[in-house]
Amino acid sequence: MATVLTTPGVAGLSETVAVLREWQDDGAPWQLHPGDLGWFWRFGAEATAAAIRTWSRDGRTLAVGLLDGPTLLRLTIAPDAMREEALARQLVADVTEPRRGVLPAGKVAVEAPTGTLFHDLLSQHGWDDAEPWTPLRRDLTEPVPDPGVRIEVAGPECAPVWAAVLRASFDGSTFTDERWHAMAAGAPYADARCLVAYDDQDVAVAVVTVWSAGPGRPGLLEPMGVHREHRGRGHGRAITLAAAAALRELGASSAIVYTPSSNVGAVTTYRSAGFRRLPEIRDRYRDQ
Repeated sequence: MATVLTTPGVAGLSETVAVLREWQDDGAPWQLHPGDLGWFWRFGAEATAAAIRTWSRDGRTLAVGLLDGPTLLRLTIAPDAMREEALARQLVADVTEPRRGVLPAGKVAVEAPTGTLFHDLLSQHGWDDAEPWTPLRRDLTEPVPDPGVRIEVAGPECAPVWAAVLRASFDGSTFTDERWHAMAAGAPYADARCLVAYDDQDVAVAVVTVWSAGPGRPGLLEPMGVHREHRGRGHGRAITLAAAAALRELGASSAIVYTPSSNVGAVTTYRSAGFRRLPEIRDRYRDQ
């Protein structure tokens, strides 16, 4: 049977999320998480569906990609197909040739699990290494220490507060209350939580969203931000501990997060909250 490249549409979103949940494993290389789709869902279901590509054979999904912007494809592969040559070669052809409609001509990038044949073959086709990212993981077997600040689970009534802190955490952020509601309406958010940390003056100072992939599977932090006017006071560590505790309550086996290696402050914050630094990963990019 041939491998078929499709855009599943809004009707196929829940199935795609379910597939990604099944693929999550603490022993697997870093890969696309259902929470990545959940965070993208802030743009709405139709935009999320339009950004997804799936590769299937005989009714079974073998690879899922998310166009995180027009020039970046974040792709992962079924655990038992990561070294399959026929699939890897088709994936390379589909992302390399603009006429296939996955990525345009010019400078583009692909994120894929390290160790897959697809990732290896990209380098043989002229794709270079991009800047390094640092993944981090915290085991959730044991209870997580108390964060030492008040933590609130943000529901719809708290969306304006959560959105305001996030905007104040990232330069150029345009996150709005409406985008929070769109994100919360998505299928992945059924097993997610938005948290807000408050300081001793009861001021909202940090936020995070955590995404569970189901009991016994790693859960993702995306995004995490500390208000620019309240940094350097341990709030990043506090909200990160709260995030890990929330994922443990949801049954996650571990909490995972990643950040550009150049963001030394973020790496330090996650490590201070008990996250272990894993080997760096790099996207592949083509500049032509």
